[in-house]
Amino acid sequence: MLCPIDFSAISVRAYRHALSMAEHYQAKLVVLHIVEEWRHPSADFAGSAADLNEFYRQLLETGRWRLQEFVKNHTHEEIQPELVVKKGTAPDLILSSAQARNIDVIVMGAHGHRGLDRLLLGSTTDRVMRTASSPVIVIPPLDSMAVGDDLHSIRRLKRVLLCADFSENSAWALDYAISVAAEYDAELTLLHVLEQSSNGNSIEDATTRAMERLDKLLPPKVERLTGKVKTAVRVGKPYRELIQYALEESPDLVVMGVRGRGALDLAVFGSTTYRVMQLACCPVLIVYARPLDQGNEMSIATNQAPPVIPLNLLTL
Repeated sequence: MLCPIDFSAISVRAYRHALSMAEHYQAKLVVLHIVEEWRHPSADFAGSAADLNEFYRQLLETGRWRLQEFVKNHTHEEIQPELVVKKGTAPDLILSSAQARNIDVIVMGAHGHRGLDRLLLGSTTDRVMRTASSPVIVIPPLDSMAVGDDLHSIRRLKRVLLCADFSENSAWALDYAISVAAEYDAELTLLHVLEQSSNGNSIEDATTRAMERLDKLLPPKVERLTGKVKTAVRVGKPYRELIQYALEESPDLVVMGVRGRGALDLAVFGSTTYRVMQLACCPVLIVYARPLDQGNEMSIATNQAPPVIPLNLLTL
């Protein structure tokens, strides 16, 4: 697992979630801090190349010391993470580090900005979410868990919510949701949101058909989830209904499957996934469906290769 740290309050929460999952799965946790040059404009006044190198050397040393203190102050489990400090651009180094180390899951915080401020968030969290080859767990700014809460409350996931739109994207995410729910012996809810339709079908009929489709999504044999699977259908704007349902039912994890990369997909990402990620009261696991041209990581619709379940989770 990879957890980028910038020493903010939300990165404390992200670290605690990553630490909890790493302890539960006995996984290796890599904690990454990045010294970004643009945050230190005084470097432009260095008198020589030697002075500039010394300036950055001191920044890296300070970063290593702060990261060591951060981990010492917030680690109370058996897991001892690997500490990495690098200099460069945060999104690039997060993505390259994840790829180089074959990271299964990235855990990071979002800062909850909107409008123009979203561009600042987009430079790191947003870009990582859109382009990472591995699933990303985003800790939203409204995460209900306070920093001082018991770490065990994170580990004991009781409810997992899957946002199902019957696309290939949510089908891929379903395997992750099932695996996590089975691993934690948690309740799994499949939620579909119907938008107001103008095709003449009544909401009652559409809801009935949606419930039937939700019931058919689960594999025939999910023994460890027997009696712990629920289905629900809401009507309205998807992101609003997803957030409202999460507020009412208090899931510990929301799972969303997205396709991402194209212009239209980015627009959809911004209107639904991004808003859920910012406004949800619990962590959001974002899973990208794999396109057909990525080696043996075939689309789930082809039935040629199963999705890669992170952290050695239960493979169904």
